[in-house]
Amino acid sequence: MRGVVSSILGMINGGATHVAVATDHVIESFRNDLWPGYKTGAGIDPDLLAQFPLLEDALAALGVVVWPMVEFEADDALAAAADLAARDPRVDRVVICTPDKDLAQSVRGTRVVQMDRRTRTVRDEDGVKAKFGVGPGSIPDYLALVGDAADGYPGLPGWGAKSTAGVLSRFPRLEDIPDDWRTWNANVTSPASLSRTLLREREQAFLFRRLATLRTDIPLFDNVDALQWKGPTPGFAALAARLDAANLRPITLT
Repeated sequence: MRGVVSSILGMINGGATHVAVATDHVIESFRNDLWPGYKTGAGIDPDLLAQFPLLEDALAALGVVVWPMVEFEADDALAAAADLAARDPRVDRVVICTPDKDLAQSVRGTRVVQMDRRTRTVRDEDGVKAKFGVGPGSIPDYLALVGDAADGYPGLPGWGAKSTAGVLSRFPRLEDIPDDWRTWNANVTSPASLSRTLLREREQAFLFRRLATLRTDIPLFDNVDALQWKGPTPGFAALAARLDAANLRPITLT
C-alpha cells in the first residue's frame, strides 16, 4: 500500500497534473454473472483485502481522485477515464499506469499509452502491435481466443498467441474470420483444426470477448478539471504517520 502512494507521489513529482486511481472495492463484478469461472476473491489474503479501505483513504487524503469500483472493475474505470480524457483537446497525453494486457485495448497512437510503473516502460500503439502482434482494437478478440488465466477464462483450444496473432493480423475481429480456413492466407500451424474449433465454439469466443472488452460508458467525471491535483489535504500528514512511511510527507505544487 505504501508503494502505491509512493508511486502516485512519484508521478506527481514527475509532472503529472491530473491524477486518479481506480480500485476494486470488491473483487466480483457483472462478469461473474456471465462466466462462472471468472475471477473472484477466493484465495486472496484477507490481510491484503483489509488494506484497500485504508489505501483509498490515503489517496483521498493525498488529494487524489479515487474511484472504488463495485459493479464494474478498476480496469473498466481506467478505460472509461482514458477514453473521456483523450477527447479533451487540452490534454497532452493520457498515461494508463498498469501493464495489464486488457488495458492495451485502450491505447491510441501515442496519445493514450500504457506505462509499467515498475519498469518505467511505456507502450504506445506500435508497442502493443510489437507485444501482441495485433493492434489495440483487436485485443479483446485476441484475449477471447488465447484466454486470460488471471481473469479465469480459458480461450479456445489450440489457439495460442502466435496463431491468434497470425489470423487476427489479417482479420481483426472474430466475425471477420472466414469459415473456410483456405482463404486465411495466414502463417499459422494447423489452420484446419483452428477453424473447426472456432466454428464449434464461436459463441463461446464471443462470450470471452465480452469478458475481455472493457467498459467505457461509466460516468466517472464531467471533464478532466475534476482530476486536477491541487495538493494534499490537511489530514494527509497524520495518515502518512499511520502508514509508518517517513517518505510520504505533504508536498505542494511547484
